[in-house]
Amino acid sequence: MADVSDLSKLKLESFDWAQSIATPSYVLDVAALKRNLSRAAEIKREAGCKILLATKAFALPAAFPIMREVLDGTTASGEYEARLGHEEFGKEVHVYSPAYAPGEVERLTKLAQHIYFNSPQQIIDNLGVIRKQSELKIGIRINPGYSNATLGGALYDPCAPFSRFGATRYMLDNVPWDEVDILHTHALCESGDEGSVGLIAHVAREFGDYVRRVKVVNFGGGHFINKPGYDISKLIAAIKAFKTEFNVDVVLEPGAGLVVDTGYLVGSVLGLHHNDKNIAILDASASTHMPDVLEVPYTPKIVGAAEPGEKPHGYILGGKTCMTGDIIGEYSFDTPLNIGDRIIFTDMMQYSFVKNNTFNGVPLPDLAVLNEDGTIKVIRSFGYDDFRHRLG
Repeated sequence: MADVSDLSKLKLESFDWAQSIATPSYVLDVAALKRNLSRAAEIKREAGCKILLATKAFALPAAFPIMREVLDGTTASGEYEARLGHEEFGKEVHVYSPAYAPGEVERLTKLAQHIYFNSPQQIIDNLGVIRKQSELKIGIRINPGYSNATLGGALYDPCAPFSRFGATRYMLDNVPWDEVDILHTHALCESGDEGSVGLIAHVAREFGDYVRRVKVVNFGGGHFINKPGYDISKLIAAIKAFKTEFNVDVVLEPGAGLVVDTGYLVGSVLGLHHNDKNIAILDASASTHMPDVLEVPYTPKIVGAAEPGEKPHGYILGGKTCMTGDIIGEYSFDTPLNIGDRIIFTDMMQYSFVKNNTFNGVPLPDLAVLNEDGTIKVIRSFGYDDFRHRLG
């Protein structure tokens, strides 16, 4: 596992494996994943809580055997993710959606052990189906009115004004609490320990009467436990204090927080252009392969590159689609770029291949795994048939 603490000083020679694979490719770094999972294991051990993988952020079955050794299961945003967790991960499956399609809840009772609803009325409407499965646990998602989304503003803030996520306080007395086992709240996005601890304290202070009516509290995702500077000891202390005060079990369901800085998107320079500035056109695209670059927006880091002006050779990097705004960012390099040069984007496991698309018929990147011994294995390649089959 390469040290990516200062990407601008790294040389591509440290990533010689990138020269041997086809591009574009997403590459999971197994050593980095295990490093991240060790922090999750410590939180579980010291706090006595459960941790689930949010498959909305990362869903790579090839990594599930490694993650299964530490995590308690998966959490899904609907039927297909629940089925993936049921069939491929093989432990607990929790599922929440703001609304379920006709027949979906009944099908979910065969896949999940915990189903969360968005309102008291949804629980009432589905009690007949739920009661047919005596072991199935019901959850109610609340909107705690606590916003600590540090990324993307209202775009990723579950508690933004007029949010469709979760029952607000005035609804809670209508919840059939005798039927509910789990209180669920999700209010974070890429939050540090202050956000995690703040949410736990907020729920204890503002919703304690309702916490005492359930057996489990799920504090959702957005706990960025593997980001530099996140103090997991503060999270552990907050969870232990909450459990002691309310005599409940606690669940966390991070996604990106488990896989931050655990992989790459490797692309190649396809063309060079000049329009007042130097432009490099890649086979890696912001709009198709890393949509959060445009949605958040943000500028991903590149091995060996720096911010504009820091190094002698500057370039705008863009994809090959027809979208004018398919711009990844502006960077500087030690030497001029050439056709065929490899560009290695870091932190490309979270919300990348789970959100990608085939706009313009741009090929989907391969999926590959970088093993701890330095060998690399391509686990899936995509071609024309994958593009064609999505079109009917």
